[in-house]
Amino acid sequence: MYNNVHKGMMMMDNTDFLSIAIDESFIRYALFDQSGNLKIKKSISTPTDGVDNFLKKIYGIVSDNVKAVYGIGLSVPGQVDQKNGVIYQGGSLPMLHGLSLGKIISARYELPVFMESTGICAVIASQWQGNLQNVDNGCAIILDSGVSSGIVLNNKILSGSHLQAGEVGMLISNPEVENYRPENIMFNACSATKMVHSIGTRLELVDPNDDTKVFKAIENGDSNARELFNAYCRNVAYMITNIQAVLDLSKYVIGGSISNQSILVPEINHQLQVIRETIPLLKETLQTPTVETSNLKQDTELYGAYYNAIQHWKFTSN
Repeated sequence: MYNNVHKGMMMMDNTDFLSIAIDESFIRYALFDQSGNLKIKKSISTPTDGVDNFLKKIYGIVSDNVKAVYGIGLSVPGQVDQKNGVIYQGGSLPMLHGLSLGKIISARYELPVFMESTGICAVIASQWQGNLQNVDNGCAIILDSGVSSGIVLNNKILSGSHLQAGEVGMLISNPEVENYRPENIMFNACSATKMVHSIGTRLELVDPNDDTKVFKAIENGDSNARELFNAYCRNVAYMITNIQAVLDLSKYVIGGSISNQSILVPEINHQLQVIRETIPLLKETLQTPTVETSNLKQDTELYGAYYNAIQHWKFTSN
């Protein structure tokens, strides 16, 4: 559909690439120039009442920027079938299951669109401009509405037999399956959105989702806020410990909506040490991995969606 002449013409007229990162709470988008510099970024709330309203918001974003861009990169929840361009499961947005989002946008705007999952975008960004550069075995974890991750093993991004490698949100957080509760899997137990809401509710905030006030209470030592925050970081530490026991990675980087909070990763590392001290055999057997804040923080998926797209664009234009 896009021959070299067409692509060359778009490059001459349109100088930017549009990157869109989607999760249950927000659709974030940014323009990147031809050198990979993030120029402008914005966000809107994600419509969750149906695919039609969701698509209207996506169309609005693309329409506002279409005259400036020559391609689009998408970061989406769930698993992405690259061959058929289909989203499966949809992660925190199950309504996206079965949607060929990239093909729909491409056909509407006659632009090349490249789509990848949140976790894969995160690890792509971390290897490109983040703190997984030159790391052969590592993991990028995104803490948002749920939890997503991308894994690099032996310097190759791991996709698995069913596109499900890195679905760490499906790890069991509590083995009492007879009395299943949503928090029994890491997808919910490590949800930053749910943690903020729980603390905001406990604090009786007018808006329990106000993360600024929630983290201010944590930093000020409010006992209720601190208790729930510590428990949350312990869940993330359990998740990392379980991944580590299987894959023996050297570094984990943490991105997502709360990754700009300076107290997050230090507390995760503290909880990792608490777990190791509590379980001597684990301490004796497993090396302690490095856990850092992603240096791209909340923009990790935006960078990943852009870089994944531009690499595919260059490949298909040759």
